[in-house]
Amino acid sequence: MHTPVMLQEAVDFLVTDSAGSYVDGTFGRGGHARAILDRLAPAARLLAIDHDPEAIAAGRSQFRGDPRLVIEHASFEELGTLLQRHDMAGRVHGVLLDLGVSSPQLDDPRRGFSFLQDGPLDMRMNPGRGISAAQWLARARAEDIAQVLYEYGEERFSRRMAAAIVRERVVEPIETTARLAQIVAAANPAWEKGKHPATRAFQAIRIFINGELDALASVLRQALAALLPGGRLVVISFHSLEDRIVTRF
Repeated sequence: MHTPVMLQEAVDFLVTDSAGSYVDGTFGRGGHARAILDRLAPAARLLAIDHDPEAIAAGRSQFRGDPRLVIEHASFEELGTLLQRHDMAGRVHGVLLDLGVSSPQLDDPRRGFSFLQDGPLDMRMNPGRGISAAQWLARARAEDIAQVLYEYGEERFSRRMAAAIVRERVVEPIETTARLAQIVAAANPAWEKGKHPATRAFQAIRIFINGELDALASVLRQALAALLPGGRLVVISFHSLEDRIVTRF
């Protein structure tokens, strides 16, 4: 969770020209966008992007009427196309990316991101695109599930968990977060103190379902190409796999 200090530090570093053009690539519920707009002059521009339709609906209601802001329902992988559409290509002073799942997404059991509340096993940032976690787990090979759990969750018991998922889906389809969490927890022989035994598995499946790491690499390339000389790219990350990708650029 972001503190007010972290938010302000990110915006302080991002905004170098109050009349410039900026991108908030992970709009969410508009916290960073609001702080950026507070620093911008009337002639400035802010392009806000999010692939979650609920975030877009909330943002358009909250920020209605601000001529400096345009909100796009899209993945930040489409940054280059969106900048062309709004005549901002190569003219951007700063790009902000706040990676990972948001609090509203985690708190809503209908979205299927959290093992703390039972709900449909979805996990898609954009429920209108791609397949859900339940659909993937229903047909994926044990080897593929294990690879995802190991690669994206750094889960050392990935093979045990994958075997349990494949075994249990024959007994009853795995369609809810509670059922997946129960299966994974039972297959985890070494629970970490203070951490739910399904934490790494849920993280891994979410990253895979949304193609998060490939999308991150793509948007970083596009952001760097879009920045003016001296422009700034600010990335907020709490995950080691994301950190590795960011530090390579």
